[in-house]
Amino acid sequence: MSTFRRATSASAIATLCLIGALGCQSKPKPMPQSTAAPSAPMTRSEAPAPMVSAKVPQLDVVYFDFERWELRDDARSALKQNAQDLKESAQWTRLTIEGHCDERGSEEYNLALGERRAGVVSRYLKDLGVPASRLQTVSYGENRPVAQGHDETAWQQNRRAELKLETHQASR
Repeated sequence: MSTFRRATSASAIATLCLIGALGCQSKPKPMPQSTAAPSAPMTRSEAPAPMVSAKVPQLDVVYFDFERWELRDDARSALKQNAQDLKESAQWTRLTIEGHCDERGSEEYNLALGERRAGVVSRYLKDLGVPASRLQTVSYGENRPVAQGHDETAWQQNRRAELKLETHQASR
């Protein structure tokens, strides 16, 4: 091997070793553990006020019975959680409540039923403290099914109200 090649190889190896050494970081020192006894849990009145989250909430879909627009117990429970999440988030500007139906019934009937479904969800969210100025409703009737099929399984999934958020990021 020539002297030039040996010098170049040695130089390259030294450079790689130097880069490797500079790239290594020491491990952070562990934080000391507290030895104090755990405190008693806070009561609701002692707990700090809820912080407004920068996270966009993921809202649950609400389902309805055949030819009905009244809220079921599971829908009320989902909407209570949705309302809580909306009130704690600062990232949304508008909520569109979409009313949907299964394929049975005329187009006019299903559009009206979808509007009733969206309307009852909107009123319930307002009652739970969600600002009315940020809510709007629309009915798609049977025109936007999530489940294809002509059986009860598909129809159950299509009888719904979906909550679509418009966020600060999307409005820019």
